[in-house]
Amino acid sequence: MPSPAIRYPTALQPGDLIAVTAPSSGVSDALWPRLEFAVQLLRDNGYRVQLGECLNSPEVRSAPAADRAAELTAMLTDPEVRAVVPPWGGELAIDLLALLDFDAIAAADPTWLIGYSDLTTVMLPLTLRTGVATMHAQNLMDTPYEVPAGLLSWLEAATSPAGAVLHQEPSGRRQSPHRTSFADKPAITDWELETGDGWTLLDGSEELNASGRLIGGCLETLAMLPGTPFGDVPGFGRAHRDEGLIVYLEVAEASSLSAARMLHHLILAGWFEHASAVLMGRPASPDVSGYTQHEAMVDTVGRLGVPVLCGVDVGHVPPQGVLVNGALATITFDGHRGQLTQKLV
Repeated sequence: MPSPAIRYPTALQPGDLIAVTAPSSGVSDALWPRLEFAVQLLRDNGYRVQLGECLNSPEVRSAPAADRAAELTAMLTDPEVRAVVPPWGGELAIDLLALLDFDAIAAADPTWLIGYSDLTTVMLPLTLRTGVATMHAQNLMDTPYEVPAGLLSWLEAATSPAGAVLHQEPSGRRQSPHRTSFADKPAITDWELETGDGWTLLDGSEELNASGRLIGGCLETLAMLPGTPFGDVPGFGRAHRDEGLIVYLEVAEASSLSAARMLHHLILAGWFEHASAVLMGRPASPDVSGYTQHEAMVDTVGRLGVPVLCGVDVGHVPPQGVLVNGALATITFDGHRGQLTQKLV
């Protein structure tokens, strides 16, 4: 199936309707005050907010798969809804893929789907199959946090119309190991950040200038998609071979050995055949058996013959910036300063 042209949702503006559903894990009673705090922030910014039925649950799934798929499809095809922002990811969003009505979503006006982690299990196939851009960014529960200088919040990015250009730079920060629980402080707005390593090129070089269509997400969930109708990144790469491809990935909880196996899987499946660069987020998971996450990257994407940029502000080690699946991106780095530019074209 040929990849459809990329389409961007209408710029979000005050008065628009934002819908909230949990395509994966629900929100327990103990964490519900955080959700209410985040929703009120959206309302204080002038947006209307609609809460779905698939939300309030302490279980690993917010509702049966058929209910979650139906609610997400309804929100993405409702002409009044301009953005769908789940509370967070989870574990089993993959059980929605065979149940989502991709044809109906493709026929509707584009609506932003925003988040990261397990949500990328749905976001990447949505962009590949419908051409609708999706936004890898802070989820709803993280929305109240103040985004560091150099990065964009999803609220800022979603107000940009088609044709706009988004600029970001490395934050040079990373979350402290001692993160405050939402249950303890549901109204927390400041990340507990410490100085980080910033961007580095895996091969130790100091120059990068690459461009291409962005596509990617969470390694652990996306590694399940090659060989299915929902993970044809090679086809996406062929469709955009004249522009190139920038694949971005981040490791959430896989050990270094598991991450290496997953990256090998994506390589064997052809996900990097048309890549002009690979972006890797800060890994949130441990090294094992004397084998580091760095070595896992060197042994896999490090052998592709394309630049691999590490320490990108994306994923499970905050702060997170914004990466738009489908956007035409240019990334530059001179060993000290870097910039990621995304054109919504």
